[in-house]
Amino acid sequence: MRPVPPFTEEHEAFRAQARAFVASELAPHVGEYERDRWFPNEVFLRCAREGYLGLKYEERYGGTGGGYVADAVWTEELSRVGSGGLASGIGAHTSIATPPIWKFGTEDQKQRYLVPAIRGEKIGALGITEPDAGSDVAGIKTRAERVDGGFVVNGEKTFITNGVRADFIVTAVKTTPDGGHHGLSFLVVDRGEGVTSSKLEKLGWHASDTATIAFADVFVPEEQLLGELDRGFYLIMANFQWERLLMALGAVGAMAHLVELLAERLGRGTPSQAQRHRVAEAAVALEAGRSLTYHGLRLFVAGRDAVREVTMAKLATQRAAYETADAALDLLGDEPALARAARDARLGPIGGGTDEIMKEILGKTLGL
Repeated sequence: MRPVPPFTEEHEAFRAQARAFVASELAPHVGEYERDRWFPNEVFLRCAREGYLGLKYEERYGGTGGGYVADAVWTEELSRVGSGGLASGIGAHTSIATPPIWKFGTEDQKQRYLVPAIRGEKIGALGITEPDAGSDVAGIKTRAERVDGGFVVNGEKTFITNGVRADFIVTAVKTTPDGGHHGLSFLVVDRGEGVTSSKLEKLGWHASDTATIAFADVFVPEEQLLGELDRGFYLIMANFQWERLLMALGAVGAMAHLVELLAERLGRGTPSQAQRHRVAEAAVALEAGRSLTYHGLRLFVAGRDAVREVTMAKLATQRAAYETADAALDLLGDEPALARAARDARLGPIGGGTDEIMKEILGKTLGL
């Protein structure tokens, strides 16, 4: 059973459709994508044809108008594909690169970036993390100096999902000498002269083109400023709650798939007490994480302050996801798909704000 709200019968019908698409169109190619350390841009076009890249966006931009809840369903189902890299590549485009343009962009920016992104014709990336600035976004050093008609950008971003293939990078830059919370801005930087990418090798997420991006004297026109000058910190904070909810939803989807697999595979024989108990513990972690996540989603969709609940959901689900993957690997053996799940899940307690940052935020919401 699903709690209502947020999910309705219409959402559950959409879930069945999305699950079938992931199983038939994406999952069969995962081995190839993992081997190649890349998935083709055709994947974005396939998803776009089914409407999956514009679920929460208005129809006038080419979206389906399904809102955040439809996007949440898609995120859960996409996480069952069996490749964290594939899911993150699609998710980074739809859920962290394009939302700032949707929320803060001018109509011209939406037409030039959001519309082709929903069609899968332009791929986006979000450039925040740097070699010396991850969870502490106030420490960003990439700078944008004012010049006639725009800005000149110099600096480096790292661990950027879609960083090799991206046609545009929604980039956090320092626009005052001191930077910090009151000196950050966002520019939409087109791929072009002075923008170079170096692909990173990683423990997991092999199908994702995670990269370091360098900006060397890149001219960015004035009209590429996203939102208000020196107010970029608020733009970052505005999308963090949705990004963290999506990570929790993805973990819930991945855990659900593994618990179902464990029950089905072990149920064919006569599992030992220890095996039954291990699966039972995973099932409890799944249900607890799902309940927290859906609660945070309901509050977020209702427009209420959901910082505490979203933080709890992310903190509870990420470590639980990789513990569930470890359990599946232990109980079912060293199979490639299970080994991949265990590797891919290691990113959860780091991305979108580390577990330590989540605990700090949670502590502050509790008045500590």
